[in-house]
Amino acid sequence: MNPPRFDLYGPIHKGLRHFMHDTLWRVGHLDPQDDGERDETLAQLDSLLALLHSHVQHENDHVHSAIEARQPGGSRQTAGDHVEHLESLQQLGQLAARLKRTQGTERARQAASLYRSLAQFVAENLEHMAVEESTNNALLWALYTDAELHEIHGRILASVGPEEMALVTRWMSAALNAQELAEVFGGMRASAPREAFEALLAIARASLDARRWAKLARALGLTPASASLQLA
Repeated sequence: MNPPRFDLYGPIHKGLRHFMHDTLWRVGHLDPQDDGERDETLAQLDSLLALLHSHVQHENDHVHSAIEARQPGGSRQTAGDHVEHLESLQQLGQLAARLKRTQGTERARQAASLYRSLAQFVAENLEHMAVEESTNNALLWALYTDAELHEIHGRILASVGPEEMALVTRWMSAALNAQELAEVFGGMRASAPREAFEALLAIARASLDARRWAKLARALGLTPASASLQLA
């Protein structure tokens, strides 16, 4: 049996799905008359929209360009989806800004409109991700070796700023299973400066329950697993 191919999409998509679902849930149960709750929820939504915008750009610049370089037109469907996604992200940002400005009983109507629009976008994005993980991955695996795909992944990581990397690490860590976490952080330890690796690992630790943290710590050879980030 052949080993699984390197998946550019899997881990980041799990993190984004978790972030989208959590934000949709928060917008859905938002009390629009509670200023503090509204502001906290809209701040998370703003963070999500910014990350999704950046994610589209990373895929356009690095993944779609790789497909097009060896099979022109191969990324046409998902590239078209990205254009629509950027438009939707802008519209969601406008709805969120409108809710933040609105006063009185009109807030409830604006909050409901934002929730429905976000739910529709999440549904469309879930379908889009499924196409990328099937059709686009099949193309990438046919066109590139795993070594080449790791190089593409490295270029994507190099284009991600520290704040975005911290945000991605938070949501991805909470979404991945133990084996996936070990692979992701094993790769980080091999490629990132020690200080950066330990900072990202601390973010992951804050996102994990005790059992999942212990599994990751054991996989990375941390000692003692329950209390320290010091590497063995």
